Amino acid sequence: MSVFSANSSSVTVNGETVPGVQAIDYRQMRDQGEIYALGSAERIAVQYGAMRVEGRVTVASANPAMDGLSNTGETFQLIARLAHGETSRSVAFDECHMVDKQFAMSTGGAGETVYAFTAVRVREEDESGGD
Repeated sequence: MSVFSANSSSVTVNGETVPGVQAIDYRQMRDQGEIYALGSAERIAVQYGAMRVEGRVTVASANPAMDGLSNTGETFQLIARLAHGETSRSVAFDECHMVDKQFAMSTGGAGETVYAFTAVRVREEDESGGD
């Protein structure tokens, strides 16, 4: 089992480090069709289809480079290097598009911007010492 630490992890967009990353989350979903036998209510097979990847990066205050991507519609690559001690994993998101940007700031708090994106694919690779 690998336990990654936010303090040891980093995020880059098009090779540039994104400072102030507070959180990153993503999900990978695959369309699934269920196949039933004639005259039966039980599923006999599953047919898999297209895959979708959606993610979000939360940044303290804002990031000018990511703001620019949300305004231009350009594709980009995002790589998260998740780490803790000797264990690390690279999670690469290819051909990303920015789909949403939200900003929030509460009384007495600091501003946060959440950048939501989609990707063509996600690739995960253990880089060292992980299970």
